Amino acid sequence: MSESAGSGAKTESAPARTRRSGTVYRGDPGMWSWVAHRITGVLTFFFLFAHVLDTALVRVSPNAYNEVIETYKTPLVNLMEIGLVGAVLYHALNGIRVMLVDFWAKGPRYQRQMLWGILGVWVVVMVPGAYFMIERTAREMFGGH
Repeated sequence: MSESAGSGAKTESAPARTRRSGTVYRGDPGMWSWVAHRITGVLTFFFLFAHVLDTALVRVSPNAYNEVIETYKTPLVNLMEIGLVGAVLYHALNGIRVMLVDFWAKGPRYQRQMLWGILGVWVVVMVPGAYFMIERTAREMFGGH
């Protein structure tokens, strides 16, 4: 900002900045990868926490443990397992990308290409994985061998 001659008033020499209203998330792929990384990390943490608790049940009450394990064999839990696999896989692949961005000299330059690369790998791994996980549940639900 500069003072105009003689008036003592300050005028802006650069264009005025506009205020953003609403969300700060504007749709940039890098920002969404950051959000997804945090969400998948939290989901993985809660899964591991629940897994430790249900496994600890075997020492407290083997019958209760068996009942909990039986609930895991439902179609709903199977869909949740597919989501868990997707979350863990994305979190792992994106973690590798983040390490490359941080520790590889050319990482920041190629971070967008690496993001699309890990998403491609994620799809290539998840499609057959989800198919085989769903196929098992469909076979159990609708019969078949």
